[in-house]
Amino acid sequence: MLSVEEARDRILANVRLTGVERIPLARLLGRVPSATSVEAAVNVPPFDNSAMDGYALRAADTPGELRLLGEVPAGAATLPTVVAGSAVRIMTGAPIPPGADVVVPIEVAEERNAHVAVPVAEMGAFVRTAGHDTRAGESVRLAAEPLTPSGIAVLASLGLGDLEVHRAPRVAILSTGDELVAPGEPLLPGQIHDANAVALAAAVTESGGEPLILPRAPDDPAAIERILAEGAREADLLVASGGVSVGRHDHVRGAIEHLGALDFWRIRVQPGKPLAFGTIGDCPVIGLPGNPVSALVTFELFVRPLLRVMLGMAGDGRLHLPALLAERIPKDHERRAYLRVVLRREGDGLLAHSAGGQASSQLRPLAASNALLIVPEGAPAGEAGATYDAILLGSLT
Repeated sequence: MLSVEEARDRILANVRLTGVERIPLARLLGRVPSATSVEAAVNVPPFDNSAMDGYALRAADTPGELRLLGEVPAGAATLPTVVAGSAVRIMTGAPIPPGADVVVPIEVAEERNAHVAVPVAEMGAFVRTAGHDTRAGESVRLAAEPLTPSGIAVLASLGLGDLEVHRAPRVAILSTGDELVAPGEPLLPGQIHDANAVALAAAVTESGGEPLILPRAPDDPAAIERILAEGAREADLLVASGGVSVGRHDHVRGAIEHLGALDFWRIRVQPGKPLAFGTIGDCPVIGLPGNPVSALVTFELFVRPLLRVMLGMAGDGRLHLPALLAERIPKDHERRAYLRVVLRREGDGLLAHSAGGQASSQLRPLAASNALLIVPEGAPAGEAGATYDAILLGSLT
């Protein structure tokens, strides 16, 4: 059996970037830029403007009572000239009129009879100078990470209407098993609802991919081969759940070998030992365990990093934090365990409590957890009072 690192390295060894596409700003959230920087075409802001509602005037005329020449709203194209002994009313974001070098906030001024009394003011106060955020011609770095609302705002401020990004990887998702029926349908004896297809589709979306749920496959080798072949033609990555172990009805691993090439199929990880990786044509194929907990944990460990590499990103994109384990949690001695825990702030550190049962058949504790606590191979349990690395999946409580 391979270690987690060995399996991940072999999965990522021959991954190719997806192509690029140009997307309008309104659809850029979560997309990954293909370029490392853009050049600012304009100053941001493009002109000196007021940081406050107030009065634009000359600092040399303060303190004093000044004659009002009018008002400058935001967006004004025609501006009065401020001369000695005068001021103009000005709104936040409005251009600073010629002659003015300071803005006095409305809260500290007193307007009466077309004049305004102002206290002493320092030159440049409450004036946002042109280009103080970004200068025209400046190179603005773009991180190889999903764009955030603030990052999109920066691009908009630079005058960009669209941006070239990596195309979202198309991920075909196959659930296998005679026992599976669609969520929402009534169950007959021996049947269970298919949680994997929708859960893995959500995980693909969260990781920056575009999910394509394939028709559910029965435990029939010919049907599985046919659907896998169709999915490999349509997708950049094929993810199957179930059928990768050694049971008489586990046919996914054999189908990968028959249609393409199988690299490996077992890893030293808990949950999720039966995991297969290979290729069908040019399409990488990952066969995840059929159990929903094992499928989602192994997706986190192997598929998420793979999708990030396809998008030009590194690592798993998660925070890894040290956490103190509150209670003993048994595990398989031979395998590295990823325990489902709830991390809470405790003093200056983090305390991890079990989110519930750790059996791979218990899905609700995974949903209740906000982290995976990593307990290494060779240990029979996560020990109370010991510190372990934790992968943060959600927000801290």
